[in-house]
Amino acid sequence: MRLLLVRHGQTPSNVDGLLDTALPGPGLTPLGRAQAAALPGALAGEGIDALYASTLVRTQQTAAPLAAARGLEVLVRDGIRELSAGDLEMLPGHTPEGRRYLRTAFAWASGDTALRMPGGESGAAALARYDAVVAEAAASGARTVAMISHGAAIRVWTAARAANVDVTFAAARPLENTGVIILEGTPSDGWKALSWEGAAVTPADEGGPTGEALG
Repeated sequence: MRLLLVRHGQTPSNVDGLLDTALPGPGLTPLGRAQAAALPGALAGEGIDALYASTLVRTQQTAAPLAAARGLEVLVRDGIRELSAGDLEMLPGHTPEGRRYLRTAFAWASGDTALRMPGGESGAAALARYDAVVAEAAASGARTVAMISHGAAIRVWTAARAANVDVTFAAARPLENTGVIILEGTPSDGWKALSWEGAAVTPADEGGPTGEALG
């Protein structure tokens, strides 16, 4: 299966740099709506068979233009929502307290899945819920699936599950609004990242440093 993981369009909390992860969350800014409107053109070369969005408002608003352009139903699933910030909710991400969010999340991708976000979920729970939606999509028989999800969740899941992307690579590359990571694989055989926001990623079986961007 070809899996397109797409971050939602810009929100007011993105502009303010806040850890805004709770339901239902804010809608898109005018720029975010423009980004969503541009998504069908950006993905014109992809034969998308199924389209998923999280339970947060911003992903469903981002998915709407793509769904309309392709005649697809938006399948809303809680499992691909953002990693819960718990007690860190609505803190500025650049503060020492706010930076604990990504440190914890990438610790999960490194294998410390028993660690909990302060006042929030564990890595095991977060990865399991994301895995479940990906497994559902794979079981559907769809060849290419787009999932409109969230920056931290996408980066952490990719670092945890793609054989050719490590934590150092993913942590150093924030995903822009409506940025896309493309992967290929299956839940049973594993995943490899093909591109990260348009830059090719070296497959593990082709040599070169793990997760090195070529483009």
